[in-house]
Amino acid sequence: MEKLFSKVLQVKLRCSDCEERKASIRVTIDLQMTSNPVHKRDLLVKLTDDMDPYFLFNLSISEEDFQSLKVQQGLLIDFASFPQKFIDLLNLCSSEQEMDNPRFLLHLSCQSPVLEGPANFSVVETNAFKHLNHLSLRLAQGSDKEIKDYLAVCLSSLKTEKQVLEMKLKKTEDDLSRQLSYAQQTLSEKTKELDKLRSDWTSQTSCLSSRHSLELQSEREKVVELQDRLQQQTEQLRQELESAHKKNNQQLQSRLSELEASCKELTERKYKNESVIRDQKIKLVGVEEECQHLKQQVLSLRRENSTLDTEVHEKERLVSQLQMRVAVLEQEISDKDQLMRRTKEMLEATQQQKESVEGNAESKELQIKKLEATVKSLSEELIKANGIIKKLQGEVRGLVGKIKVKNTVTVSQEKVLQDVSDKLQDVTKDLQSTHQQLITKNEQVSKLKEQLETTVQKLNESREVLKTNENVISWLNKQLNERQLSREPPESLGSPSVLSTTAGQRADFYPQTGKPALSPVVTADVTPAEQQTMQPANRQFGLDSKYFGRRDDSIPISGLLSNHLNREFPQLTKPSVTSAYFSA
Repeated sequence: MEKLFSKVLQVKLRCSDCEERKASIRVTIDLQMTSNPVHKRDLLVKLTDDMDPYFLFNLSISEEDFQSLKVQQGLLIDFASFPQKFIDLLNLCSSEQEMDNPRFLLHLSCQSPVLEGPANFSVVETNAFKHLNHLSLRLAQGSDKEIKDYLAVCLSSLKTEKQVLEMKLKKTEDDLSRQLSYAQQTLSEKTKELDKLRSDWTSQTSCLSSRHSLELQSEREKVVELQDRLQQQTEQLRQELESAHKKNNQQLQSRLSELEASCKELTERKYKNESVIRDQKIKLVGVEEECQHLKQQVLSLRRENSTLDTEVHEKERLVSQLQMRVAVLEQEISDKDQLMRRTKEMLEATQQQKESVEGNAESKELQIKKLEATVKSLSEELIKANGIIKKLQGEVRGLVGKIKVKNTVTVSQEKVLQDVSDKLQDVTKDLQSTHQQLITKNEQVSKLKEQLETTVQKLNESREVLKTNENVISWLNKQLNERQLSREPPESLGSPSVLSTTAGQRADFYPQTGKPALSPVVTADVTPAEQQTMQPANRQFGLDSKYFGRRDDSIPISGLLSNHLNREFPQLTKPSVTSAYFSA
């Protein structure tokens, strides 16, 4: 037997002395091969109701029956193409049954007031002019034997569905138990790792705070010493320049007086020569040569005057540069004070961050306890579902036994069938409820999986952050060691050129290669002119060599503070602080 069509369709039911109503009826078309050598194929049309197991109408159409049907209703097709054309009409009815005014309709009419006995099943096309009846089939109501066979088929299908559901339930139980054990194991491992990380973090923060306070104190003392030394140097230089300037002024004034005297003598000599010219025309050539020689001397003296003026301007410019450098040193001292205040603020922020990390850990422990409670409740509900399924199996077996025993009794057969149908409906409802419960449990299990995945992802992120911090720390230590090796000894303060290079030097709290180790917040407050004056400070002065050595039990303060500020303090006014090692 080959099944060609099986679908639930909207059918209009018409009975005598009753109102027309719509019902959802399953239409099934099967092609059955027979042993008759003349007519090898029969077309079986069956109408059933999923909500009413006693609703059954059958029709078997052989090739001879189709020939008479073809003549009666004026069909233009043969028996081979009749099933497909009939299925096409039914598909048209199913596609238009949701419309307000469908074009194709299905009618099931009966002469009795109740759907009993033979009934006409017809496909009708409606239009504004007439209702066209494309096909009309006379179906017979199913006998008791046919209803029993139909109920037996339904019962076998329910049994197979129940077995499939039992297999799925058992499989899901095994998967859930395995996943629960794995989740508990991973949770215990992650809690151990979290405790270890927390202890490491507290020890590192305490060690860093103590080191930072010692370094700040030493750097403060160095800054004070450097300031005193620079003040002494600038005072000594100023005195030397003043004495040299006074000497130069005295020499220039004496030179000017001599030049003025010589100029006066030359003018007197000129007047004398002019008076003597009339008398001494013979000495004219010699006097002209002397005049030219005097003119050359005047030019040389003027050149010497201009060179002296340029030297005076250069000395004045040097004095102004030294004054500017003194102002820059004062500004650097104020910047160092601001750095100290900001480092104190950062230490307070790390304390707040530590408190927030402890609060997050407590909330994670509460969530883990809630997840364990939900898993326990899920296991209890699955045990209850197993008990319900076993009870249903027992009831179905009892019903089958009753049906076999009571088949001999013809008088009470209708009552027994009614009871069996009611119980079957209850069984189907119970199966549907258990199926829905299984769906809800699967959803809860998927949610628990997602929560576990999120916790694992957060722990992986915290590990990645720790790895990146360790890489940064190792790189910074390497750079500090390279810089310690490549540092040159400070030059002596001997000439003004050396003083011009050493006057802009300052102490560096965080020595690194190439750039000053200031946080992004501090560098944002420094102007480009101040950055240019601050660049030479990284050449010779800085921390002592004992702070450049690499320590295995600690993290450099420069790496921690720069990473912390870049990640957690984009603005100083931001109140919320998250951890650089643990995700919130």
